[in-house]
Amino acid sequence: MTVLPEAGTRHEESATGRLRAVLAQAAQVVGADRVTYPDEETTGTPATMLGPNAGLHRSRAVFGVVRPQTAEDVRRVVELFADGETPAALHAFSTGGNWGLGSREPARDGAVVLDLSGLDQIRDIDVVRGWAVVEPGVTQARLARLTEGSERMLNVTASSAHTSVVGNALDRGVGLRHQRVEDLTGLEVVLPDGELIRVGWWPEQDRPTPVYTHGLGPSLVQLFVQSDLGVVTAATVRLLPRPEALRVVRLAFAPDKVEAATAEVRRWVTQGLTRGVVKIYNEVAARAYGGEPGQYLVHVCVDGTPEVVDALSGILAVEAVRSRLFGAVSDSDATDPAAAGHDVAVRVERAYAGDPDPTDALFEAKTGRPAVRLDEEGGFLFFLPLVPFSGAALARADELVEQVRAETGIRCGVTLNVLGADVVDCVVTMRFAREGEEAERAHRVLDRLYELFVGEGFLPYRLDIDHTGWADRLPAGAGARSFARRLKDAVDPHHVIAAGRYA
Repeated sequence: MTVLPEAGTRHEESATGRLRAVLAQAAQVVGADRVTYPDEETTGTPATMLGPNAGLHRSRAVFGVVRPQTAEDVRRVVELFADGETPAALHAFSTGGNWGLGSREPARDGAVVLDLSGLDQIRDIDVVRGWAVVEPGVTQARLARLTEGSERMLNVTASSAHTSVVGNALDRGVGLRHQRVEDLTGLEVVLPDGELIRVGWWPEQDRPTPVYTHGLGPSLVQLFVQSDLGVVTAATVRLLPRPEALRVVRLAFAPDKVEAATAEVRRWVTQGLTRGVVKIYNEVAARAYGGEPGQYLVHVCVDGTPEVVDALSGILAVEAVRSRLFGAVSDSDATDPAAAGHDVAVRVERAYAGDPDPTDALFEAKTGRPAVRLDEEGGFLFFLPLVPFSGAALARADELVEQVRAETGIRCGVTLNVLGADVVDCVVTMRFAREGEEAERAHRVLDRLYELFVGEGFLPYRLDIDHTGWADRLPAGAGARSFARRLKDAVDPHHVIAAGRYA
C-alpha cells in the first residue's frame, strides 16, 4: 500500500512535487483538458474531486482525476505510476453508476482516479455468433440498441439503461437472464507495469473459433473480476439467443406465506418451468412495479417458441392456483391495455427480452431520481447478501429485515433474484432523505444488516466502500486470502493499482 507522508515534511514536499510531475505527464498523454488537479489552496491536503455520491459515503481524498479515451492512453498512464515512486495508487471506474455502494469513490484515501467513461467504443460485434467487444464506457442501452430486431440480445440489468456493461459484469452484477459475470468471455487488461494483455476468448479475423472463455490451462478471466490486479480496458461480452416469444407471469402472496410461497417457486425452478431470473419483491420493493399494497410480488419469466410459452404460462397458472398460496395470478398484463399494471408489465417483459427502457421509468420509480441526478439529490444504499434457495432460509432472511425494522423503524426494500435452484441474490435497499439525520440512520441500518446476515451465514457477494474490511471477516477457503495477497504482490509489487473493496 502506498503510505502518504506526514504533513509538513520535506518528504511530503518531494512527494507532492513527484505527484504533480506525473499528473503533468499524464496530461501530455490524454490532453491537458482531461486531467483535474486539486485546487492550489489544497496542495498538501488532498481534496475530493468526484462530487457527491448517492449513498452519502464519506468522500475519499483524491489527488487527481485522469480521463483517458483509449486503451493506449490507459497503458501509458499506468506506466507512469509503475515504478512505485508516485505517492498515490490508481483507482479506475467505468461510468461511475455504482450507486448505493460508493458510486465513483475509491475504497481508500490517497488515489489518483482513472475515469474510463471516455473509453466508449463498441469495437466489434457479431450478432450471428453472439458476441460484442465493448469498452468500459459503453452503456447497456447503446449495446442493446445494436441488437434490436436480431436473433441475439443483451442480458440487461434492472438498473439504469445508462450504466456500464463492463463495470457491472466485473462486480458480478445480476442481469435478468443470469449473473452477468457469466457473459464475460474475454478481457483486455493493463497490468500494473503498463503491459496490455488479453485473456479468455477474443475474436480472430481469419478464423471463426468457437466462443469459449476458458481456453487451455488456468482460466484467467476470473482473476480480474472484483480484482485489483489490473485495469480492464475492454471485454468480449456474450449476446444471448433471443427467444421467439416471452411472457412474464405475475403473482402475489401475503407476507405470512414467505416460506411456503418461495418453496413453491423453487419447485418450479428446479423442474424447468421458468426462464431467466425469477424475481420476488417484498411489499416495499413491489411498489415500483405496481404490486398490491401489503403483498409480495413475483415475476416469473417463460420463453421459447409461442407454443412453449403458452404451455408453460398455463402450467404455472394452474400450479399457482392449486397451491392456494398466491392471491393473484396474471400472465396477460403486458398484452391487456386495460390491465392496471399494463405499462409496467410491458417494460418488464421488454427488459427480459434484452431491451432496457431508455427513459428509466422503473429505475426512477425505485430510486426516486433520474440517473443523472441520483448522486446529487438521492439517498440510496445497497446490501447484497446471498441466501440459500429454500423456503426456510428466505423466511429467516425476511425475519432479519423485520428485526432491523423493529430496531430502527426503517423498512427496507427487498428483491430476491433467483440465480438457480440453490442460491438467491438478496438485494436489500434503503432510500433516505439527504437532510437531517436520515443518512446517518440508514448507515446504522446497513451496519446492522451486515452483522445480522453474516451472523446467520448469509454472506455478501458485493461490498460497499465503507465495509471493505468485511472481506477479511468473511470465511474463505483455507489460505485463499493469503494466496490472493501473494498474487497481488507478485503482479503489482508497488501496489500501483488501488486496493479495492475485495482485496
